[in-house]
Amino acid sequence: MISIQGLKVEFGSQVLFENINYVVNKRDKIALVGKNGAGKTTMLKIITGEQQPTSGTVARQSDITIGYLPQQMKLIDTLTVKQEAARAFEHLQQMDEAIDRMNQQLAERTDYDSEDYQELIERVAEKTELRALMQSENIEAEIEKTLMGLGFERTDFDRPTSEFSGGWRMRIELAKLLLRRPDVLLLDEPTNHLDIESIQWLESFLKNRNGALLLVSHDRAFIDNVTNRTIEISLGKIYDYKVSYSQFVELRKERVEQQMRAYENQQKLIHDTEDFIERFRYKATKAVQVQSRIKMLDKLERIEVDEVDRSRMRLKFPPAPRSGDYPIIVEDLCKDYGALNVFHDVTFTIKRGEKVAFVGKNGAGKSTLVKCIMGEIPFDGKLQIGHNVKIGYFAQNQAQLLDETLTVHDTIDYVAVGDIRTRINDILGAFMFGGKNADKKVKVLSGGEKSRLAMIRLLLQPVNLLILDEPTNHLDMPSKDVLKEAIQAFDGTVIVVSHDRDFLNGIVSKVYEFGEHRVREHLGGIYDFLQKKQLDSLQQLEVKDTPAASTLPEGEPTEPMSQGKADYQKQKERERRIRQAEKKVKTLEAKIAELEQQLADIEDKLSTASSEDLDIYYTHSKINRELEEVMANWEQASEELDKVKS
Repeated sequence: MISIQGLKVEFGSQVLFENINYVVNKRDKIALVGKNGAGKTTMLKIITGEQQPTSGTVARQSDITIGYLPQQMKLIDTLTVKQEAARAFEHLQQMDEAIDRMNQQLAERTDYDSEDYQELIERVAEKTELRALMQSENIEAEIEKTLMGLGFERTDFDRPTSEFSGGWRMRIELAKLLLRRPDVLLLDEPTNHLDIESIQWLESFLKNRNGALLLVSHDRAFIDNVTNRTIEISLGKIYDYKVSYSQFVELRKERVEQQMRAYENQQKLIHDTEDFIERFRYKATKAVQVQSRIKMLDKLERIEVDEVDRSRMRLKFPPAPRSGDYPIIVEDLCKDYGALNVFHDVTFTIKRGEKVAFVGKNGAGKSTLVKCIMGEIPFDGKLQIGHNVKIGYFAQNQAQLLDETLTVHDTIDYVAVGDIRTRINDILGAFMFGGKNADKKVKVLSGGEKSRLAMIRLLLQPVNLLILDEPTNHLDMPSKDVLKEAIQAFDGTVIVVSHDRDFLNGIVSKVYEFGEHRVREHLGGIYDFLQKKQLDSLQQLEVKDTPAASTLPEGEPTEPMSQGKADYQKQKERERRIRQAEKKVKTLEAKIAELEQQLADIEDKLSTASSEDLDIYYTHSKINRELEEVMANWEQASEELDKVKS
């Protein structure tokens, strides 16, 4: 459908990528991955024709339609939500004209047995069938089902788009794209402003729709469930894998290891050659050999190793000051905005050290409850903050509180304490502020960069209750991994408001679901909660005219619920294995610490023991052997844990 040949893009003297070649086929669902700044968005714009490459060609099959969802959109503010969504059908006339042209070709051509002719027949049939699904009597139903699937209520349909936030406007644009049903769908970070239920709806829609898909997303679970091919942009080149994202991660590890071995061998060759040149540069008898080696080095194509996987860098929180047993106690909490009730009769208790998630549709009250906890807004009922609770709070407006006169490095250096100060550059690099970016003034950073910087600043302060409101929206996958590992190791209490299933998985042990003006408590991790919701939805399918029974547009096959349940069961089993592996590693680490202490005690005694006291030497040797054995078991257990997690 789309063929990209010899593509090169450069900005000034900087080459973004070059000699890029690949083909997008009809049924490809491609995850376009790479670090921030690698060129993913640029690639999508080139495919749409919005941006021209420096050189190379993008050949698009005639009559195909391309739908593009950018990160930044323009909507007409004079229309209602439903009117804006209805603009998706302005292309029907163009579709009719395309069908007429193809039918004319069928009438004029005589190569009936050729492959091209058969493909043309198939395209005419597909387009005609698709056009039939979009007859005027179906349009209104299609619009309503798609809007409701993306989280809108019927009462929203007649509201002007100007009343909605940027995230909800993005949903309107996404609805228009899905209603158009283009042959090729390009989505740039579509989940950033979606809640978990809307993400699951979109995930199911994309898995079952026909046509090609190119997807840029930092939501690992989303792209892994939707895509069947992964294209990575790295160091100006692409690596094309015909596998899902999780399989790609494994193959990429092998590729980087091979690159590293080749790089190290080449560096040794270069070092030996340069050493030879330096030693014999001024010896006439070696002149020919020296010149030969100089030419060899000039012609040598230097091996580059792909970007370092920063997810292996560890960011450790300062120890949490001890708080009371119950940092948060809520009883019969109620919040109203005028006549609008956000939630009522909310009662729960969060214990010290618990890590919990607030989930639910946008507007259900998650951020409102956080603001109640922070004392930013009034409420009715009881909300008690426990003894000695020190709160670290991350919200989008935290970025506005940064000192814009400081550099990125100085902003972090100002709050860093202890040995963290020696690792500031590593920490900044993990959050995409490496190299010269660390010297930028805060005032020149984008909104997303300021949010990331505010996140780093928060993570370095000694607190015992972390409240994070959508912390991953501006983080790429390696940075999310760094943050996730830090939260997992944090010994305080955590409340996370997030729609990112992969990020929440392994962090939280309790989920609070917001919806229908209530807050419901669910014990277990995020996938335990999702599995339960999947079963709830299965029961809801038996109820006539419920949203769960009518969210997918007509003509799209629905995925059997048993498959979804099986997926969650598989995830639950994976979590169980991880817990077992982590417990084994922790047990062995405790044993190592115990044996090392025993050795230290014995070595103190050895300094005063007589040479005739053989028992103490025998005990020392025995513990040493035991320690070596436990260390070997620990290394094996750690490797097994890495395998289970990957």
